[in-house]
Amino acid sequence: MTDDRIIPASELIINEDGSVFHIHLTPEQLRDNIIFVGDPGRVDMVASYFDSIDYNVSSREFHAIGGTYKGKPMMVISHGIGPDNIEIVVTELDALANIDFKTRKIKQEHRTLNIVRIGTSGSLQEDLHIGDFVIAEKGMGFDGILNFYADRDKVCDLEFEREFCKHTEWKETWAAPYTVDADAELVERIGRDDMVRGFTIAAVGFYAPQGRMVRLKLADPNLNEKIESFRFNGRPITNFEMESACLQGMAKLLGHRAMTVCCIIAERRLNNANTDYKPKVRHLIETVLERF
Repeated sequence: MTDDRIIPASELIINEDGSVFHIHLTPEQLRDNIIFVGDPGRVDMVASYFDSIDYNVSSREFHAIGGTYKGKPMMVISHGIGPDNIEIVVTELDALANIDFKTRKIKQEHRTLNIVRIGTSGSLQEDLHIGDFVIAEKGMGFDGILNFYADRDKVCDLEFEREFCKHTEWKETWAAPYTVDADAELVERIGRDDMVRGFTIAAVGFYAPQGRMVRLKLADPNLNEKIESFRFNGRPITNFEMESACLQGMAKLLGHRAMTVCCIIAERRLNNANTDYKPKVRHLIETVLERF
């Protein structure tokens, strides 16, 4: 059954220049292969490897450059920090792909996007060290965004969620966590023996949701210990970041392929962190571009 709705201007805002509201890109600027990064400044680092550049657009924290890499059409876009921004960027990229901006109707033929997010992360296990690359084979979101969408259960690992909530004694006042697998084809293409395939938590914040205490006390001071001791089919939670689950969940619901790979820049159990991580991130960017 096709969806023949006319999407109102209040639901999908299109700017006067024909670009979509937040990211300010037009349908003609969309590429099928997309690199996501959090930092707008990192967009230039990725695009420095492009053969050619067709456009360079900035709006708020969203910075996009489109071009080619070894002759292959490619784009890179920043999403800023957090899962709420991921929802905006993925929704608007999908709109560019699958909504006719003139008629405001969903196109009959679906266009599939391939998205690889390159990020930074903190490890939760002692055998993961600063500089390691970790793929979020499963991403668990603490933000609750996917719970607002119909059919979230169809793309989530419900057994993983139940076991995790039971083990951690998850509080009823917190958003119900959701768990979504990365696209298996992308994982096979990008992941090699130089990358760990992990279970990643995408927290809804940087401080308390990841067990950091500065001045405010934590609702559950033992949550990180529970997370670190959790096992699913014998495998542990490997790392914390903030965007993988929402990206993988939104992509699956919308019919796209997505995955996240992060460079470890902090060892949470050993209280170590590295602020000089750009060389390692640059190497990860080079690796992903070559395999994408």
